[in-house]
Amino acid sequence: MLAARMSTQNVYPLKPATLYLPPGVSDSPSRQRRHTLPASEFRCLTPEDAISVFEIEREAFISVSGTCPLPLEEIQHFLTLCPELSLGWFEEGRLVAFIIGSLWDEERLTQESLTLHRPGGHTAHLHVLAVHRTFRQQGKGSLLLWRYLQYLGSQVAVRRAVLMCEGPLVPFYQKFGFQAVGPCAVTVGALAFTELQYSLRGLTWLRRNSGS
Repeated sequence: MLAARMSTQNVYPLKPATLYLPPGVSDSPSRQRRHTLPASEFRCLTPEDAISVFEIEREAFISVSGTCPLPLEEIQHFLTLCPELSLGWFEEGRLVAFIIGSLWDEERLTQESLTLHRPGGHTAHLHVLAVHRTFRQQGKGSLLLWRYLQYLGSQVAVRRAVLMCEGPLVPFYQKFGFQAVGPCAVTVGALAFTELQYSLRGLTWLRRNSGS
């Protein structure tokens, strides 16, 4: 799919939200294994970030599963249609971790959910979370996911988040409150996935206090 040029009116600034991290996830740079660079920034991604996103994704996934969750053209597609459902972590202007999502309007994920954005949907489908190899084992993926969920909680239209992952990753997402709902109907080659969901109803106070 070809990405159309996006107007700057479609870029939504992140609203501040108080983070309540799950046990074992530290938000203190001094407690991470490596020194965290200064000037950290969290913001929604744009199509101009697509190549940096794809380079991180390709390195993270190709060596493990042999495929990328999102080809470059689909990254550009989602960052054009729904940049407000993405989140990037930048340090000194360098992308170090990201999440890309889109809206979905059915109870469970289907093969179509891999490539479609349904603007009328109330479910945020998390397509991919990846961290640059230089910044792994520092808790960045955990902190980014928690910040992203808090951000979604301030979005009036979004009522829950869903994702699919391979079995070994299920415990990682469960510690953030995701619940497994069973085998996912989506397959990629020989890979099978578990579908998980996260209710945002408990974060409605963020909406009341964010001006949404």
